[in-house]
Amino acid sequence: MSFKSLGLSEALLRAVSKKGYSTPSPIQQKAIPPVLEGRDVLASAQTGTGKTAGFTLPLLHLLSENPKQKFRPIRALILTPTRELAAQVHANVKEYSEFLNLRSAVIFGGVNQKPQAATIRQGVDILVATPGRLLDLQNQGLLSLKRIEIFVLDEADRMLDMGFLRDIEKVINMMPEKRQNLMFSATFSKDIRKLANGILNSPVQVEATPENTTVEAITQKVYRVAKGKKTGLIIKLISEGNWKQVLVFTRTKHGANRLCEKMVKSGITAAAIHGNKSQGARTKALAGFKSGKVRVLVATDIAARGLDIPLLPHVINFELPNISEDYVHRIGRTGRAGASGEALSLVSADETTFLRDIEKLIEMKLPVQIIEGFEPDTNASTAPIKQGQGKQNRSRRNSNNTRNSSRNTNRSNTSRRPKRKNDRRN
Repeated sequence: MSFKSLGLSEALLRAVSKKGYSTPSPIQQKAIPPVLEGRDVLASAQTGTGKTAGFTLPLLHLLSENPKQKFRPIRALILTPTRELAAQVHANVKEYSEFLNLRSAVIFGGVNQKPQAATIRQGVDILVATPGRLLDLQNQGLLSLKRIEIFVLDEADRMLDMGFLRDIEKVINMMPEKRQNLMFSATFSKDIRKLANGILNSPVQVEATPENTTVEAITQKVYRVAKGKKTGLIIKLISEGNWKQVLVFTRTKHGANRLCEKMVKSGITAAAIHGNKSQGARTKALAGFKSGKVRVLVATDIAARGLDIPLLPHVINFELPNISEDYVHRIGRTGRAGASGEALSLVSADETTFLRDIEKLIEMKLPVQIIEGFEPDTNASTAPIKQGQGKQNRSRRNSNNTRNSSRNTNRSNTSRRPKRKNDRRN
């Protein structure tokens, strides 16, 4: 199958060809035709499957079929959970619309709003946005969603994870009822289906891969290690392996900073990226990582979602995520577009429960290795670090009434999970 056979315009085919693509990916083959037909779509696609083009290309095709309106009101809204993903999606929109008479803009928090508002005043057809900044500008009367024809909710599962449900509902109420809706998510959880039922009208459901499966091209391995020896082990692996591009995941922002500092002291160029970092610092860190000036990028789950790093060879879980699905998202950063990749997890005794949950989710037993000098602590407790936290987080994400009480009862644990305030800034 070719992109031309999907029914895309010549201008879009020219842009796709310029990017070097000849054959649409499975999610593109399945999603583009129903979108072009004007249908609502619920799509499940993991990272690295080409899902962004799956909604961007048909969206641009539909908008370009109608002549531009006076003053160019916002006709399409793409809502994303993080700044990095918003910037990446907008970059794709600009590339694919190169030969079309369409304007686009991206808005997100953490930077001055004045340039963003000025761009919108000049007229844009497509707006890519994060929820916080979108609502801020709308509340100030600096933008209107009354002329939206197509609404895209990208990475809907992460939206819910970050507590954006109420913001999504507010955005929905600002748009006309008659519109086309597209929802993309890595998984089809019960919460996602519930959200879809409230937004989509008789949607076409498409899937690129089975739910919650990991990429076959990724080699996965577990290193059992004492908690206090993790830093020494990760430095040993990166140094002796002479790895040049490594994405490392930590559970907290402070943990990312500490690990980054220790790597730098050991002679490994590293940078941290998380919600407390300014947009300028995050952009600089990512640029250094992509160019090779920075060997290791240490990130939290929220900051790393949406990062577009082609041919990333190594992903290391310095700490396992307490939500099993996040493991799939993390290691999905490698082994993309048919390339091979390696995902390593450093697992201490108190993460045993997390490991079992992950293995149950991906339906496979991960091979375990122990390195001499970094043996696990046999006397350490195997009790989870925060038993049941994943369920607690999921419940409070969707229940504003219990948010404060959950926060109070878990105050001692707040260092392990980004605060809601910082999530909103993304």
